[in-house]
Amino acid sequence: MIKLKSFCKKNAVMIIAFFIALITMIFVPIDNEYLGYFDFKTLTCLFCVLAVVCALKNINFFYVLAFKTVKIFKNAKVCVLALVYITFIGSMLIANDMALLTFLPLGYLVLTVTGKQKYMAFTFIMQNISANLGGMLTPFGNPQNLYLYTRFEIPTAEFLGIMAPPFLLSVALITACCLIFVKKEPLVLSGEEHKIPVYKSIIYLILFALSIIIVFRIIPFWIGLIVIPAALLIMDRKALKMVDYPLLLTFVFFFIFSGNLSRIEAVRNFFSYLLSKNTLIVSVLSCQMISNVPSAILLSRFTADYAHLLVGVNIGGVGTLIASLASLITFREYVKHNPKKAGRYVLEFSAFNFAFLIVLTSFMLAF
Repeated sequence: MIKLKSFCKKNAVMIIAFFIALITMIFVPIDNEYLGYFDFKTLTCLFCVLAVVCALKNINFFYVLAFKTVKIFKNAKVCVLALVYITFIGSMLIANDMALLTFLPLGYLVLTVTGKQKYMAFTFIMQNISANLGGMLTPFGNPQNLYLYTRFEIPTAEFLGIMAPPFLLSVALITACCLIFVKKEPLVLSGEEHKIPVYKSIIYLILFALSIIIVFRIIPFWIGLIVIPAALLIMDRKALKMVDYPLLLTFVFFFIFSGNLSRIEAVRNFFSYLLSKNTLIVSVLSCQMISNVPSAILLSRFTADYAHLLVGVNIGGVGTLIASLASLITFREYVKHNPKKAGRYVLEFSAFNFAFLIVLTSFMLAF
């Protein structure tokens, strides 16, 4: 019983996702259409990246990288800015969730080895915001972008033109927050720098690159699902056991929830009416309740105003903890290291995210 309570407390988001999915299943019984709910490529990429990141952790790769980062950036303000910018740029290239899976462990270790854990929540929150908003500029930066870019066949130049204003404002806001809330304190390393096995590092980085190639659809996702587990079974079975499977299940339950909602006639009629009033506002609010990717999929069926829908489901990724599934990754990573500070993290997360949401939405409504 104690173990069950501990599991439920540690995986509260997954439990909530399970029950809301279960509720929608009352209205939409299981049938063949359920298979169409799941984005198997996203789930595969998540699994592969999680597994490889665990393997890299086991050889102290991120610990060594953290030491290198601190040696280059001498104080806390510049170091946190670097971590946030790396995540921001990474989200434009390898998608927001992949950027967080890659750079959150680096942020944790940098702050840990320098004794600056007081900036942990702030750094994670800024990394999360930068991942969600940095990815908005490119068609493949956020999952909802790729979906809308393909569905409406949006010309690339037009896509960039639509997303440039909120993107540039986001850069300014994130930079201002880091400069204001982090002091220019010197960083002092604690502990010893470890050496990493070169051979394993090369193999694991190749496997990580394979995961990224899958994101870009250069090779089918199922190849990664075969190659990466097979390689880790030989080189580091522990990494496969360390994968955050509850996080993967959280995504599965949210897919069921959003898929079922889109099939309920009353819900469809409701969204059709609202979208005719203001697509931007509706898409932003929808993200706060059912997340940005499900919102993009759901709302795209009821409007041709893809420009405002595109902006709405991107800036709508900030706000509530479930506004973006990438935010669940950040929450899980933070709580894993600071289980007693979950409530405080949510409060700080909400304060910054809603501030960003209000500013960005107001700007785009006036733009």
